[in-house]
Amino acid sequence: MTYPIDIIGLGAGTIDQLPLGIYRRIMSAQRLVVRTKDHPVVAQLAEEGIEIESFDHVYEACNDDFEQVYQAIVDELLQLAEQQPVLYAVPGHPAVAERTTVLLRESSANVTVLGGSSFLDDMFQAVEVDPIDGFQLVDSFDLASDQLNPNQHLIIMQVFNSLMAGDVKLTLMEQYPWEHSVFIVDAAGTDQQQIQEVPLHELDHFDGTYNLRSVYVPPVDRHEQVNSFGLLAHYIDEIISAEGDPWIIDQTNQSLIPYLKEETAELIEAIESGDTDHMVEELGDVLMQVMYHARIGELADEFQLEDVLAALNRKLYRRHPHVFGDATAKTAEEVEILWQQIKAKEKGGD
Repeated sequence: MTYPIDIIGLGAGTIDQLPLGIYRRIMSAQRLVVRTKDHPVVAQLAEEGIEIESFDHVYEACNDDFEQVYQAIVDELLQLAEQQPVLYAVPGHPAVAERTTVLLRESSANVTVLGGSSFLDDMFQAVEVDPIDGFQLVDSFDLASDQLNPNQHLIIMQVFNSLMAGDVKLTLMEQYPWEHSVFIVDAAGTDQQQIQEVPLHELDHFDGTYNLRSVYVPPVDRHEQVNSFGLLAHYIDEIISAEGDPWIIDQTNQSLIPYLKEETAELIEAIESGDTDHMVEELGDVLMQVMYHARIGELADEFQLEDVLAALNRKLYRRHPHVFGDATAKTAEEVEILWQQIKAKEKGGD
């Protein structure tokens, strides 16, 4: 027989901030196990005489390899549930960026998420942000530069240590200026709350492990987003508009052909010369021509840049089943055979 595992959140603050229902559930628990004792509420519950077990020993045994830690915690919880009902408590809200909740739900266990308070209200108050302005909430483990929107407020959870902060920093620097101010927030909403403003390139300049550490990244001014495709599209739209550049407004896809040929020839020359800086510049010039053609097509109600992107993305996915699908091609020769088969189907309309 397997007993139920109920999951609750301890929030980010003190015991006084716990919902009444969660507090009562804690008081009536047969067995209370917390992911970590490194949380203000846990210390306060212990002062009230609540018997608490923790998984801090797992962190030590797994050397803070967090994916390994979370799986080991789940394995132990499943074993405990073979003996009696378990109340499992995690920092924050159990349904917000809590990997052990995900793993438990994926298991065959009888799991119920009872809720709790999220740290977001305290976080917004700490950094003085109104969420109505738009924000992104991202787990540090899932941070990806192509999913970031520098125009919005960004909150990154679970930046536990300098190693994780280093990974976060490198990912952010793909979209944000290296000197952009970011805010390290510890224990938001508690009497231990601390906020430190640092330039992005110094985000990982600290020692130790901080279980309640998050990072707030303010929006970037549009004109500072120089490595953003979105800024390029914005500039092209402004240049080719009624109030934009008089010369380009009079151009057509046909009239721009000589310029595309010229820029392509200069790119080839840069590639053949091995001049990397020159190649970067000329690749940009060719991309500029592509953007001009797409914008002119849009103004003529013929096609849009999104049509170009959709056609290209579909083609890349369709022509690489050995990368995205079940097909196998281990040599260049096998890839060539596969491509010819795909192209034949495309021409035949199959």
